[in-house]
Amino acid sequence: MILINQLKKNFGRQEVLKGIDLHFSAGEGLALIGPNGSGKTTLIKCLLGLNTVQPGQIQYNGADIYQQSAYRKSMGYMPQISRFPEQMKVKDLFVLMKSIRSDQTGYDLDLFEAFEIESLYEKKMGFLSGGMRQKVSAALAFLFRPDVLVLDEPTAGLDPVSNEVVKEKLQKTIHEENKLVLITSHVLNDLDDIASRLVYLVEGKVLFDKPLADLQAETSENRLNAMIAKFLRKQLNHG
Repeated sequence: MILINQLKKNFGRQEVLKGIDLHFSAGEGLALIGPNGSGKTTLIKCLLGLNTVQPGQIQYNGADIYQQSAYRKSMGYMPQISRFPEQMKVKDLFVLMKSIRSDQTGYDLDLFEAFEIESLYEKKMGFLSGGMRQKVSAALAFLFRPDVLVLDEPTAGLDPVSNEVVKEKLQKTIHEENKLVLITSHVLNDLDDIASRLVYLVEGKVLFDKPLADLQAETSENRLNAMIAKFLRKQLNHG
């Protein structure tokens, strides 16, 4: 579905991604993790076409994304920090997005309804709390039934009930709808029931890329946080 080949990205003299090779398939729940500054958000923005890439570095369904945009209709994106026009009403935001995607027939309203977004319609985006903005952003990410969901710290600012709603929706998206979900989160326990595979970045390189089941077998741990900590300690001891 998505093939990444020797992806490199510099900002001035700073080398952020240093030759990333990855392949993502439908039906995967992939956790992209690593310390701050490891290149996670840069990688996501390259996939979304928000950062320019060189020819041959990323393919989507067998086609090079270089200078292409049509593939992005198949993607839903929930950024870590949503930046909407402060004076725009919630209703107008959804009307605008639907007008941009006027070829879309049928919407995924699961989160729209679960979060009662319609009750926020007359509120301006600038007056919403951080958690409310996250709910609007999540509802938008799923709205157009994308084949690929890219979620950057999706549970940040959400209350526990809303957090569980998002997690249940992601499980359904992966296991029942066979879609690809790429998710970053510093709250690793949120990924326990979602991720089937982990990609760990450090300083712009892939330190490891493993199915969750393999990592669990190697570490004899059940929680994702404990698995990663134990695996990294082993790596350091053998280094």
